[in-house]
Amino acid sequence: MKTIQTLMLGAALAALGGQAHAQKVERPLRPEPAPVQSSDLPAVPATVQPERIVLNLTADPAHEMAVTWRTAPGLAGHVEYAQAEDGPDFIQKAVRVPALTDDATIAVREDPAFRAAYHSVVLRGLKPETVYAYRVGDGERWSEWFQFRTAATTAKPFTFLYMGDMQNNILSEASRTMRMAFRKAGDAAFVIHAGDLINRHDSDNEWGEWFAAGGFLYAQTPQMPTPGNHEYGRGPVLNPQWRRQYTLPETGPAGVEKLKETAWTVDYQGLRLISVDAPLFHGDEAMRGEMVRWLDGLLANNPNRWTALFLHFPLFSIDPDRDNARVRDALKPLIDKYGVDLVLQAHDHGYARGAIGAGAMTNAGPGHPSDKGSTYVVSVAGPKMYPVAPLSWATHSASRTQTFQTLDVSSEAVTYRAFTATGRQLDAFRLTKNAKGVTRVETLGTAAR
Repeated sequence: MKTIQTLMLGAALAALGGQAHAQKVERPLRPEPAPVQSSDLPAVPATVQPERIVLNLTADPAHEMAVTWRTAPGLAGHVEYAQAEDGPDFIQKAVRVPALTDDATIAVREDPAFRAAYHSVVLRGLKPETVYAYRVGDGERWSEWFQFRTAATTAKPFTFLYMGDMQNNILSEASRTMRMAFRKAGDAAFVIHAGDLINRHDSDNEWGEWFAAGGFLYAQTPQMPTPGNHEYGRGPVLNPQWRRQYTLPETGPAGVEKLKETAWTVDYQGLRLISVDAPLFHGDEAMRGEMVRWLDGLLANNPNRWTALFLHFPLFSIDPDRDNARVRDALKPLIDKYGVDLVLQAHDHGYARGAIGAGAMTNAGPGHPSDKGSTYVVSVAGPKMYPVAPLSWATHSASRTQTFQTLDVSSEAVTYRAFTATGRQLDAFRLTKNAKGVTRVETLGTAAR
């Protein structure tokens, strides 16, 4: 039997429910995110406590790991690290190494004389396939202990994540895509970001949102970005925060300062991963020539089973008002000549995937979906959306859909899955090679939520 108190509570809850329903706001579809840009707010000073901690792979991921962070100006930087153990005694064995510190004054959008100390360390001489614990600080103030695992020295199965533009409303809306990605693939070896991590290249507040969106995840799983047009200012000139905030492999075209830590390559357990600096590839003829020569050498002398090239500007656009002909005309002959398996892209704020073989040199691509040729993908992680045109070449496409992608790599196959921000599988395929090394694409279809 219901008591009087129970009936009264039920009536109160019903009233609250009715009030909540009455206050619901129907928000119309929007072409772009509308809230106030964080770059319009005052700058947030760097803190004495270590912040914006991020891992990056080096050219030797089995024996090294790079860590970068920042603090308030005037502070030193140190890393303490040790081989992790099941209990807390590893702390007694930790080794301390000093960081390289750049005590910088930078003109950011929010403050023309913004100051912060940027610290970086490359941990060397590590053991392959080993878990290490580390923390960063100034000797008095320390972060928590984080952990990472080094790569194997041979081809072994692993998973990595691929994210398109986060760019707009990064913390409020793009973060859910990143965080869902780690729910699906929490043991990912690393994450690639195909450019436009933020919207306004010189906004320290937007960079703050990007770091907050990943939080501790960035400090335990290496993040491997390639720049998009929104990481560049006019010129194009790379924003000075890029090289201060990341310690990326210096494996690009030799002696070319403009491409340092933007065009790079890493070999990881049977995969050759290559970052192409798309803004300079598109807008700087000299840099395009440098990257073409560099890529020709990388692809011609490649001992890895698989090759993935990623860049911001798509060779085949999914937006009817876009076409990156200079990028396509220079890159596609190399992709076809050397049989690049995957071309992972962003920029167009929609989703599409299809295999495109040799000879297709217009934005329309081939006349029908194929199971042969290199597989091209365009994706977007953030909430900014563009139209997706009818695509004759795409096996799968979607509009107004935030996605992340998991790629499981082994000697036998690469299994790719695209998921929406809610965790629903949107698309899936498997790449295999025959005895002659020719790659075949097998669509696996979609799955229920």
